[in-house]
Amino acid sequence: MADPRPTVLLVEDEGSQREVLAYNLEAEGFEVAQASNGEEALESVAESAPDLILLDWMMPHVSGLEVCRRLKLRPETRNIPVIMLSARSEEVDKVRGLETGADDYVVKPYSVVELMARLKAHLRRVRPSSTGIALEWGDIRLDPETHRVTRQGEMLKLGPTEFRLLATFLEKPGRVFSRDQLLDRVWGRDIYVDTRTVDVHIGRLRKALMALGGEDPLRTVRGAGYALG
Repeated sequence: MADPRPTVLLVEDEGSQREVLAYNLEAEGFEVAQASNGEEALESVAESAPDLILLDWMMPHVSGLEVCRRLKLRPETRNIPVIMLSARSEEVDKVRGLETGADDYVVKPYSVVELMARLKAHLRRVRPSSTGIALEWGDIRLDPETHRVTRQGEMLKLGPTEFRLLATFLEKPGRVFSRDQLLDRVWGRDIYVDTRTVDVHIGRLRKALMALGGEDPLRTVRGAGYALG
């Protein structure tokens, strides 16, 4: 199975604009979840958190600004990058959007090329392995370009699922991931896998990481999930 693609939640009430953006995002290698209004966006994030959100400001009922405010108030969603899309080009509007918690503000009409560049820049911060950046923690190093993992400079043998699990942990050392979150990030949100499968692969990852000795870097948090460190 190939690495799950980074997921972008596209929130846009105009169907034609949403369709064009979704097409461009998929062409750039992203998995795209879509919402046509603020309520749908909040439900989608609650069900499965994306890696990044493209959020239109002007929507009926719950505005993009309000969606952003709610997401940034919640500890479990506040770190998801939000790029606000808006036809409002006045400086006061940009400031308002950014003060509400948006990580970036793009004025319509925009260049799709520039939007993709900004999106990838934010993804490098939250999912560096998806952009080919090597990840390190302690004596563990993972290189997504060469698909190699070393510990204390020695090569380790990891299966593809264990490799993706380790990349997920290395991107957020110390963060506790629930089994459901690991299923979404490692197997993909459209694939059904029993949560007990996660435990099996965690066991295999532990064995591989400790094959050459050293302490177990993975932490089991009872009732919550797993973490690195």
